[in-house]
Amino acid sequence: MKNQLFALIGLGLLLATASAYAQTGVVKANVPFNFILEKTQIPAGQYLFHTLGTSGTAMSIESPDRKLVKLFLPNACETTQSQDTSKLVFHRYGDQYFLAEIWTAGNQRGNELRKTRRETEVAMGQPVENVVVVATLR
Repeated sequence: MKNQLFALIGLGLLLATASAYAQTGVVKANVPFNFILEKTQIPAGQYLFHTLGTSGTAMSIESPDRKLVKLFLPNACETTQSQDTSKLVFHRYGDQYFLAEIWTAGNQRGNELRKTRRETEVAMGQPVENVVVVATLR
């Protein structure tokens, strides 16, 4: 009986670790427009989004040449269905794009960025349009 209990606990820990690891994948996206991440203007291009640590409370964005590396702290968000594809969701107001969400294929949990003061100001005069950029897991 004791051995079965240890085996069950071990299996539970293994599954929990595998689940946490699956959510820490690197998302790779080619963004065809300039966008704003928090207070930083990011030029159009290819970027890698890394989840840092197993808790997923911090992320980084990195250009392939590593000239741009930025850390940011998104909030967790959740949906009722697992995502079919990895994707980035941007809020578009006129010709300005703000990174709003990052989703990883196969997960119900994603990352959501808080609206900055700048986005709130821009949003006052214009309707929001969600723009989705499909990404891949690397």
